[in-house]
Amino acid sequence: MRDGYAPVAGLDEAGRGPLAGPVVAAAVILDPNRIPEGLNDSKLVQPPQREALFEAVFQTALAVSVASTSATSIDVSDIRLASLEAMRRALTGLCVPAAFALADGRDIPPGLPCPARAVVKGDQRCLSIAAASIVAKVTRDRMMVRTARVIPHYGFETHVGYATERHRAAIDAHGPILRLHRMSFAPFRTGAEAGMETE
Repeated sequence: MRDGYAPVAGLDEAGRGPLAGPVVAAAVILDPNRIPEGLNDSKLVQPPQREALFEAVFQTALAVSVASTSATSIDVSDIRLASLEAMRRALTGLCVPAAFALADGRDIPPGLPCPARAVVKGDQRCLSIAAASIVAKVTRDRMMVRTARVIPHYGFETHVGYATERHRAAIDAHGPILRLHRMSFAPFRTGAEAGMETE
């Protein structure tokens, strides 16, 4: 903003590591005069506070946008590219066009409609990225909880798709769900790919 760019959007994603579900990204333009207290990396905030901050961001921000990339799309490309694409779509979905974007991580999503900068550990260093982190995490968790109501045998309401012991046991018992589980991730890959680590 000191360089003359306004408004500035923060970008972040949630769900790079799980075995199931989408990766979800958010773009947030905060109102400099109404910044919620306690914004931080969503992984460092307890669930009740995350939920409260989620509501506070929607009540005070100038603009919020959310986008997701499905497990199928993740399998077609890879998790890194899918995450960047979700961030791009979140930014382009803002009702207030951003003049500049700050993206969490080391990569700037390709195809953004404005200049941008990548910020390593941005969700701990930049309030707008922290707000996007909260929005993306809470949105994705809610999506997985709703999934559990339709598909109750996997425990998505507790682990939201991560590779917990309960989730792995459910996969062993019931098999993976096509279009929901990321078949390009271990333990689903077979042959030479099975020894490769996922991102």
